[in-house]
Amino acid sequence: MSCPVTCAAWVRCGVAKETPDKVQLSEEELNRLIQETQDGLGDGAGGSDEGQTASGVNVTTPGRAQSSHKDEDVPDDELDEYDLDNYDEEECTGDLKLGDSLAALTVYGSNDHDPYITLKTTDQYEQEDFLIKPSDNLVLCGRVDKDYCSLEVHVYNHEENSFYVHHDILLPAYPLSLEWLNFDPSPDESLGNYVAVGNMTPVIDIWDLDIVESLEPVFSLGGKKEKKKKKKGKKSLSSEETVEGHTDAVLDLSWNKQSRNVLASASADNTVVLWDMSVGKPAASLTLHTDKVQTVQFHPFETQTLISGSYDKSAVLYDCRNPQDNHRMWRFSGQVERVTWNHFSPCNFLASTEDGFVYCLDARSDKPLFTLKAHDEEVSGLQLSSQIKGCLVTSSADKFVKIWDILGDRPSLIHSRNMKMGVLFCAACCPDFPFVFAFGGEQDGLRVWDISKVSAVNEVFGNRERLVLASANSVASSSTASSSSKDSEIPMES
Repeated sequence: MSCPVTCAAWVRCGVAKETPDKVQLSEEELNRLIQETQDGLGDGAGGSDEGQTASGVNVTTPGRAQSSHKDEDVPDDELDEYDLDNYDEEECTGDLKLGDSLAALTVYGSNDHDPYITLKTTDQYEQEDFLIKPSDNLVLCGRVDKDYCSLEVHVYNHEENSFYVHHDILLPAYPLSLEWLNFDPSPDESLGNYVAVGNMTPVIDIWDLDIVESLEPVFSLGGKKEKKKKKKGKKSLSSEETVEGHTDAVLDLSWNKQSRNVLASASADNTVVLWDMSVGKPAASLTLHTDKVQTVQFHPFETQTLISGSYDKSAVLYDCRNPQDNHRMWRFSGQVERVTWNHFSPCNFLASTEDGFVYCLDARSDKPLFTLKAHDEEVSGLQLSSQIKGCLVTSSADKFVKIWDILGDRPSLIHSRNMKMGVLFCAACCPDFPFVFAFGGEQDGLRVWDISKVSAVNEVFGNRERLVLASANSVASSSTASSSSKDSEIPMES
């Protein structure tokens, strides 16, 4: 049975702790978690039991009722041939003794003495797999199974060509987006190794990747703030609630690498929320979109610059210092699926749409630099190589991954491949190896592909200069948001 992977993210080499910690719960902590889970499921569990009475009528499962009647109708003489009364009794096979059947076998006291067992113990290999080397990347993915959802943490070693699941974390809801971050809200201001998970609920959970077997997130953003007290003499079915943050599913996340305590979230409630993780509360709510906000991304070098894309067929560029008054909007031919900044051209960004188009835009200009009909269906993955200038990889619901050369704003198709994974939901580029990408789809889960093994890719990009972006200080600060005109809107039809 296929288990779709809906979202994926990478963690750089050398970030994860070499030996992850294991959770040790006391009896009190375990009882608290069980009680909280029961309280959360209390409303839903009331009508799920079989044989439960509702309005005085006993409710049973029809299938089971029918099967019980069938058993009653079976005559006894039809079952006699199976001799079910003596089913557990062993038949006598003659005078063969146990010693005769094992006479040719040699028995050793332990595996150490048995010359045919070369692997004496698996403890050493299990310990080696549990350790995370400085040359290991972590690949994170949200996986959806029939009965549960999980966050899988894979270990990928490019030099050793190894790829395996290190551990997984049970998630409370259907995962939609992942964002790695190193901000630790503890007072000592140490660097952490965390992932923020957006799901079908309004709550964003932050999990510690250096802890295995964890049962609850380190902290969460959003949720119900408080319940207002009912007024005396008035009856109501439910009390009013004040919600802090989002009121619907969280579709995308973006962490601000310069201002490390800031996280942006895009939601189906038509808003983008800027969170201050140091206090765990929203700092601002951006309400310029009129439909679900599907994608959001901070500028890689400018702290205040943010872009978002929505089902309302628009992309909005914000100056977060004054987002309501200082922004720019572009209109497209279809719903915006993905946006991403070009880290080699800091004023440019790319946007993909549901009708298969990819647009390259200059934040200071009204017209696109180029428009590309990339796929036949929605472009769900839009990733630039982390180090190779002009190398663009797209994935789509049409089941194909395509590799493009967009250098000089003249895109050309280099390679196309049907991944045999069904509909593709996400794509992510490795930050340490510029030709390695991860893809998630509705079939076969997560797949990592080194595109440098394709001869056409090697021919075009093999000798191209690799640009390693050390920090934001290496790029000249040109404020794209401040140069944008106020409240401008540009139509962008294909």
